[in-house]
Amino acid sequence: MTSYALWSDEIYQETTALTIGFIILVGLFLYVIRQKSPHFTAAWASVKSWFFVAPILLFVFALPSPWPLVFLVFVGIFSAKTFFQMVGIYHRSWFVWATYFFMMTLGYATYKEFDSGYNVAPMVFLGLISIIPLLRNSATHMVQYMALSLMACIFFGWSFLHMGRLLMVEGGVFLVIYLYILTEVAENVSLSTSRLIGRVKPFSKISVRVTVEGVIASIVVSLLLAWGMRHLLPDRSEQFWIAAGLTAAIFGRFGELILSVIRRDLGIKDTGVFIFGRGDLLSRTDKLIFVGPMYYYIFLLLNKVGEQ
Repeated sequence: MTSYALWSDEIYQETTALTIGFIILVGLFLYVIRQKSPHFTAAWASVKSWFFVAPILLFVFALPSPWPLVFLVFVGIFSAKTFFQMVGIYHRSWFVWATYFFMMTLGYATYKEFDSGYNVAPMVFLGLISIIPLLRNSATHMVQYMALSLMACIFFGWSFLHMGRLLMVEGGVFLVIYLYILTEVAENVSLSTSRLIGRVKPFSKISVRVTVEGVIASIVVSLLLAWGMRHLLPDRSEQFWIAAGLTAAIFGRFGELILSVIRRDLGIKDTGVFIFGRGDLLSRTDKLIFVGPMYYYIFLLLNKVGEQ
């Protein structure tokens, strides 16, 4: 991660201009046709939020180390908070604060590149929260609280913060921006295609938003975008951008489906408003709980193979 601000970096300036320009062009197009179909109205609502969010993200990731990582840690913590509110254990403060503390510890381990400690963190966290019932001298609902706390810590701490681990590699800020743009585009292409022509719904009892047609379209568009923006990668070799495009398009849907399982089971949809636009914070981070770790380990593997 860079120890200086990226404002004067030509690649950063180019990426910022292209990203904002693309959002403006798509936004203007959807604004004109938004009333012609509910699908266009929903698409406009989604793009509209990025008029506000994209500049914030681009600003934060241009800051010197460790601020981009600090930002990711707090996004993970607020995602966990939303999760706790959604599953109804936000009032169990011992478990909630233990989760927050451990997520900050994961952030520190990421910053110090303490990889061995990071990798065993879920087991350590399970041991930590197993002590809470003993300290409270209570067994009532404790298995449920422990399971949900462990789920929150793994999803929004250990798993999500692999995006932070990607920050730590050479050129990591651009890699994270690249991967996040791919993931967002893949989601929106998948959703739009599913609404317009989606027929095959393999997970119809979990989410009608995910269709075979939508996933195929998102793979095609993600690969094209991954190739077009490959200059953001530390290594522009074919295998790196292909892996990024496939990871964003395929594994981004896994995160969305897992959170849909939880929402369906609880009988709820969104749990809050995400700044400006539609959807809660989990709707913005659920894609990355699989994309982050999958691409992190694929990236390490490809680098290792390349060195041989």
